[in-house]
Amino acid sequence: MLASNLEATIVDLLRLAVTDLPRDVSNGLEQALQKENNLTAKNQLNAILDNINLARQNSIPMCQDTGIQIFYVTVGSKFPLLHEIPQILENAVRRGTREIPLRPNTVNPFLHKNPNDNTGLHIPWINWKIIRGTDLQITAFPKGGGSENVCQLAMLTPGKGIRGVKRFVIDAVIEAGAKPCPPTIIGIGIGGGADICMKLAKEQLFRPVGQRHPNRKVAKLEEELLEAINATGIGPMGLGGDTTSLDVHIDFAMRHPASLPVGFAVQCWAARRASAIITKKGKVKFTSHKVD
Repeated sequence: MLASNLEATIVDLLRLAVTDLPRDVSNGLEQALQKENNLTAKNQLNAILDNINLARQNSIPMCQDTGIQIFYVTVGSKFPLLHEIPQILENAVRRGTREIPLRPNTVNPFLHKNPNDNTGLHIPWINWKIIRGTDLQITAFPKGGGSENVCQLAMLTPGKGIRGVKRFVIDAVIEAGAKPCPPTIIGIGIGGGADICMKLAKEQLFRPVGQRHPNRKVAKLEEELLEAINATGIGPMGLGGDTTSLDVHIDFAMRHPASLPVGFAVQCWAARRASAIITKKGKVKFTSHKVD
């Protein structure tokens, strides 16, 4: 009973993620429209918002690219079926591909074959965190290819400092241009190692738009980078305008004395995510969307 309930909940999360943009993102786009001075940019933002509303009303994907299926799972060590979660997620992805539907996006890099069900070696990808307790917290995070293609990693020397971080980020935004379908959300991870900073950067993509880091220095850097990125004039869909990014979110880890790793992760305007908490008795609470 719990397994089938969990599978159905994950299908619901996938459906919500691809058809109903979280309100913090759609609100950010609406605010960008109110502030925009460029007529072409206004038209692009209006088209994006119309697209979001049509997807929400008709429960259809807001973009033809429904992404690679990634999940963030925080689970209590006493949650039942702990060892079965990977298989349940895989079953739910197959089912969601048929029912929602999701575009089949998993391709074997050597054989160039697609199983047509959004599964395969290491996909769906699961980011695990095991804590005390009995609940399961899960976020479905379908990641599109266009924005993923412009993610970058820089292994800076420590002497470049935060000034070097800023330069790397701005250069990466300019290089990306229209490719990630702006207005984007940008995640930055600083420190740790090559893998750690990229993991931190991607996790920042589902922090709510407008939420600042609790560390004042980090929050100030987020604001400075957001202002600088929007000053590039790349604008919505790369056609010029005042809003190239809706927000910049940063997190950091302690670094080695010899290196300053920086991860740069990008999410397109279709910043899809959906989250829920499932108790050990199968009770479900959606935390990203209002669901009857």
